[in-house]
Amino acid sequence: MRKLVMGIVEFRENMLPQYAERFSKLALAQKPDALFVTCSDSRVVPDLLVSTHPGDLFTMRNVGNLIPPATAEGISTGDLSEASAIEYAVLVLKVANIVVCGHSECGAMKAVYTRNARLKAPNLDRWLYHASNAAFRLEQEGPLDDKLNAHDQLSQLNVLVQLEHLMTYPIVRQQVMAGALVLSGWWFDIATGDMYAYERTSRSFEVIDRAMAERIIGRLAARVQ
Repeated sequence: MRKLVMGIVEFRENMLPQYAERFSKLALAQKPDALFVTCSDSRVVPDLLVSTHPGDLFTMRNVGNLIPPATAEGISTGDLSEASAIEYAVLVLKVANIVVCGHSECGAMKAVYTRNARLKAPNLDRWLYHASNAAFRLEQEGPLDDKLNAHDQLSQLNVLVQLEHLMTYPIVRQQVMAGALVLSGWWFDIATGDMYAYERTSRSFEVIDRAMAERIIGRLAARVQ
């Protein structure tokens, strides 16, 4: 706790002067470009990883970066918090992108893979059910990258499953079909610090280096034209 409190003082004394004007404008409105869905894991720091500033990302974090699917009427089958964030991002903020970002060594994925019930955490067990389709897919279809540990293989597939869950929301599906919204799957390797993006053509996660970044940006630009 001391680290947090002193961090506030450090920000106030050293960083706030640099952000004062930006915060003054953000107090009136926000217009983030993307909804960034990622895990609650303390090692995953979205603004650091993508070099963004206050106002750039609308972030939703939970254990395992999960998105409970919706019914045909658009009602979440799980926690309303995630569904509310999706609705606000799409309907109010009108974001152009939604990114689901998983990561290596995810505790949630380890629990799903090992089916560990020793924690006696009934709420967590019910929540992790929303990753069960990823576990089934790993068993039936195999991994995207067989060089990874099993729980990391699951983590990558889980990103794809959560993107599918996103498409069960009518408002998301409508915007995607209209070309106004793009869904992307990313995966962060904690050990190397590399971020990967899922490529449908290769059916794999590929590292986002400069060349990859230019391809992604080019595809996005082509959709806008």
